[in-house]
Amino acid sequence: MKKPFVTKELIDSIVKKYPTPFYIYDEKGIRENARALYKAFSWNKGFREYFAVKATPNPFIMKILMEEGCGFDCSSYNELILSRAVGARTTDMMFSSNATPDDDFIKAYDLGAIINLDDITHIEVLDRLTGIPATICCRYNPGGEFKTDGSPNVMDTPRDAKYGFTYDQLIEGYSILKKHGAKQFGMHAFLASNTLTNDYYPTLARIMFRTAVDIRDKTGIEFTFINLSGGIGIAYRPDQTPNDINVISEKVREAYEEILVPAGMGDVAIFTELGRFMLAPYGMLIATAIREKHIYKDYIGLDACAANLMRPAIYGAYHHITVLGKENAPCDHKYDVTGGLCENCDKFAVDRMLPEIETGDYIAIHDTGAHGHSMGYNYNGKLRSAELLLREDGSIKLIRRAETADDYFATLDFANGKYDL
Repeated sequence: MKKPFVTKELIDSIVKKYPTPFYIYDEKGIRENARALYKAFSWNKGFREYFAVKATPNPFIMKILMEEGCGFDCSSYNELILSRAVGARTTDMMFSSNATPDDDFIKAYDLGAIINLDDITHIEVLDRLTGIPATICCRYNPGGEFKTDGSPNVMDTPRDAKYGFTYDQLIEGYSILKKHGAKQFGMHAFLASNTLTNDYYPTLARIMFRTAVDIRDKTGIEFTFINLSGGIGIAYRPDQTPNDINVISEKVREAYEEILVPAGMGDVAIFTELGRFMLAPYGMLIATAIREKHIYKDYIGLDACAANLMRPAIYGAYHHITVLGKENAPCDHKYDVTGGLCENCDKFAVDRMLPEIETGDYIAIHDTGAHGHSMGYNYNGKLRSAELLLREDGSIKLIRRAETADDYFATLDFANGKYDL
């Protein structure tokens, strides 16, 4: 059973000032997890985590991670601006994008971010726009199916992904970049998402390490870093076994010492760009049960909806639910837990066994600290919720206010008479 990091009593006090629904994040958990990651990879002198900003683009959360040594992986112009605003400088930022607009490339170059090229044609584009920077990275897509070592199970199919260079394009691309004056090179790959196995990173590392040695030998370039990207998942279900970052790191170290060190590449830094692993368990969406309905099934309607958390609606994703104050009550009622959108997929849980829920109960939806609020939208005129931070000292800080109707209408120029209403 998952244990929430808030209590009914705490939420009772919070809602006097900040009504539900809202996201709340656990500062203590975030800091402890970041420190555990850095400790696990301390064997690699140049190790750095570049937090995937898209997962939780809140400057207060990003500032916490930066204080713990993290940089930021950005995928857009505005994520670069946000990272710069919280204090990131030059190589504190990686820029990993695809189908990249010109302005985004120019902004990344101007800020001194490490640019991670997604396609061989982007070399010419970047050279035309800004010139090739001294430090550059390329994204590798090995194609085929991706399997973990010793397992017949396919984790993902890179050949169907839109991202990255082929192997032959990498050879050509790095050679071109070298001719254009690049001095320091990195390689990046992201082959599977939300994996729940300690073998994903080690298997990926072996592929990348061998490829890096091969490319070095064929092109004469020297790699300064290899970015294992994201993909380490979390245990969304209570019966799942979480990944062990210490086991993962040790297996990566074994591959590093087996492949890179004998090749004279023992000074290559390891980068990661984790999002979900860094934050998902340390955020919850708190909502209130406002309606109940009993027809062919029993329904509980919340004041939150898929516009606040879309993962269950679009992916069928599981998020554990705790009825605050009823943690020890028997789960002897079967519910569909829903929002109020005009879409039947607007359900946080289907046929979920929970304690009996009454109107006014607080519902805590777990593991929403990443890809939660950031994926919110305004369908049906719904407004995005506030974000709160539970500080280490137990205090509550508002880190994003809830949207208002004025926000929703702000891009419609009523005042200047452009819309005849």
